[in-house]
Amino acid sequence: MNSKSKRLTWAGLACIPLLLAGCGDLNVKKYLPFGDDAAQDRPRTPANATEYQCAAGKRFFVRTLDGGAAVWLILPEREVRLEKLGADAALRYGNGIAVLEINGNEATLKDGAAISLAGCKTPVSQ
Repeated sequence: MNSKSKRLTWAGLACIPLLLAGCGDLNVKKYLPFGDDAAQDRPRTPANATEYQCAAGKRFFVRTLDGGAAVWLILPEREVRLEKLGADAALRYGNGIAVLEINGNEATLKDGAAISLAGCKTPVSQ
């Protein structure tokens, strides 16, 4: 092949994307193996956890551990393990700083001076 033929071949190959773009809506993303732009629905509640909704749109999640001997408290900014305090009717869990009290479907959380949530309830299932 002479150099003129090579230049024409490369010029032709360079024009292919331009020709394809003129053929209509070229959506390259649908051919990629990484999925599409559709939003994937992810569950908002962590697995095996109970959601508690409080005033002002605040909420937290509680996951029971070790048969009720402890809970995993899941707050928006952090997660912490709380051990059961005492054997009274109301379930109380703490770690020396935070105290979570659960009474039926209602919960109260006191975490030092930083967080104090009272009257938090599990959402009513529909």
